Amino acid sequence: MSTFDSTKVALPEIINDITKGKVQLPDFQRGWVWDDEHVRSLLVSIARSFPVGAVMLLDTGGDVQFQVRPIENVSFDGKIPDPEKLILDGQQRLTSLTQVLALDKPVKTFDEKSKPIDRYYYIDINLALEEGKLEEAFIAVESDRKFKTNFGRDIQLDLSSPQLECEQLYFPCNQILNSDAWEESLQEYAPQHFATYMEFRKKVLNAFRGYLLPVIALGKTTTKEAVCLVFEKVNTGGVPLSVFELVTASFAAENYNLRDDWFGNIQRGVQGREHRIKKEPILESLEPTDFLQAISLLHTHEKRQADIATGKTGKAVTAVSAKRVAVLSLDLSDYRRWADTVEKGFLLAAKFMRKQCFFTGKDLPYRTQLIPLAAVLATLNERWLEPKIYDKLSQWFWCGVLGELYGGAVETRIANDLEQLLPWIHDDGYEVSEPKTVYEASFQRSRLSTLRIRLSAAYKGLNVLIMREGSADFFWKASVQEMDHEEIALDIHHIFPKEWCESHGIKPELYNSIVNKTPISYKANRMIGGRPPSEYLKRLQNHKQVGLSDEQMDDILRSHYIDPALLRANDFHKFFEDRSQKLLRVIEKAIAKGIQPDPEMVDEIAIAATGGVS
Repeated sequence: MSTFDSTKVALPEIINDITKGKVQLPDFQRGWVWDDEHVRSLLVSIARSFPVGAVMLLDTGGDVQFQVRPIENVSFDGKIPDPEKLILDGQQRLTSLTQVLALDKPVKTFDEKSKPIDRYYYIDINLALEEGKLEEAFIAVESDRKFKTNFGRDIQLDLSSPQLECEQLYFPCNQILNSDAWEESLQEYAPQHFATYMEFRKKVLNAFRGYLLPVIALGKTTTKEAVCLVFEKVNTGGVPLSVFELVTASFAAENYNLRDDWFGNIQRGVQGREHRIKKEPILESLEPTDFLQAISLLHTHEKRQADIATGKTGKAVTAVSAKRVAVLSLDLSDYRRWADTVEKGFLLAAKFMRKQCFFTGKDLPYRTQLIPLAAVLATLNERWLEPKIYDKLSQWFWCGVLGELYGGAVETRIANDLEQLLPWIHDDGYEVSEPKTVYEASFQRSRLSTLRIRLSAAYKGLNVLIMREGSADFFWKASVQEMDHEEIALDIHHIFPKEWCESHGIKPELYNSIVNKTPISYKANRMIGGRPPSEYLKRLQNHKQVGLSDEQMDDILRSHYIDPALLRANDFHKFFEDRSQKLLRVIEKAIAKGIQPDPEMVDEIAIAATGGVS
């Protein structure tokens, strides 16, 4: 059954409904942004009876309710009336037409530099009647009804009174739909022009008065999910509408300000959840939609458990979900029930991440993996620190990171992980299957040599694994992790310098791999330069501020999973093979499962070990 109708509505009728408040905007619509040029172009199109596109309206009175507001510059005496329809598509066109045609005050628009300006719109009657001059006939003057040049010093056209308008034959656009008053002024001040005006009314004004605007009307049964989807489809040129904005508008209809709850309100002395959550640096990139998804997970999980307990089966059982439709289905009561719990869950997630040695947002492999993590921790509370539970959470986390499973669209994985993690965590491991993220995770041996981009999740994860084992700096007497936590400048630097590798015929895909990189301080980085390892190690050890013996330097190198003998021998190929094997063992330990070779791909590690010859 169709949930929409398609029809045509006379322009004067829809403008009248807007000024009476029968047609308004849902509060998730952004502000009016059309500039003066767009406004005049629209007026010309209607004067020529050209199509300007359909508008889309949503009937009010159904289950979907939003906070609403009148179109910009439209005001009412007393209480704003309840609307009968809301504008989903056509806001810019209808706002422009309403302000120009129906309001006895200047149009609030923008100039070519996006600076706000107030303008009255007129039509030069004589010019409009000339062949091919209609576009030039539409003009805009300032709020004092004067057209000025020379930075406002020279008045080129003065239309500040009805008499001046009539004598010069400039017709005010806000009289287009009803010109009775202006015609009376014309007969009083310039009756000699009446015949010209009548020709103009027939040619131009009647085009506006008889214009039929295509309208697509969505019925009361339209869901919030459909509203959001439709809005994004028809507003491809604008900023995408987020689920948070739509839920905010929905809750506002019940006098609840979700925006204040999340962002806070300084004027009202309200501190938002965002402020409390983002005190944790690792959570600085968290989005409000992430928070709503975590609530949706817990809400749908609770409903699912209740459905199963009451004997429901099949499709009657609620699905655990973080998808848009599930988030949009949240009631205000659902949000209030879970919001504090989820906030606590994200703060526990930050503690978990610190134990994994992630401290700042820039080190976070996947923001989306925090969503199921926070939901799980919200149900576990302090139990997440129990050794068996912590080990399982750690394995799941590292499988997601090193298996690179949380990139792209992950709503299904997020839901599966919550539903599968909880029974797995509480079980002894023999009767309950591992979560998909655990058993689907794999790290191919050949992937190690292709990890070259610092922004990739596996690269970030492996870098942290190296640091958390206590890798010491080549220069400062401190671990790399300590320096990173204290914000001492670090660099992921080549172990065999790029310049040296190029001069020895080492391929970029090998020397740029994470196998040939490690975190060190900026001080050590500068001293390494392009020198061969055997030379820069002596340079570092003999520095007056360092003074390390060979044994002490060797211990530092081993903390980075580097064989000192191979580095001092400048043997890149054996170094590459040896360090690759060590890093693979680190990965195996983190994901608690073996690493299989990839027979479909050339094994770059093996090639490197043979000097780059396959």
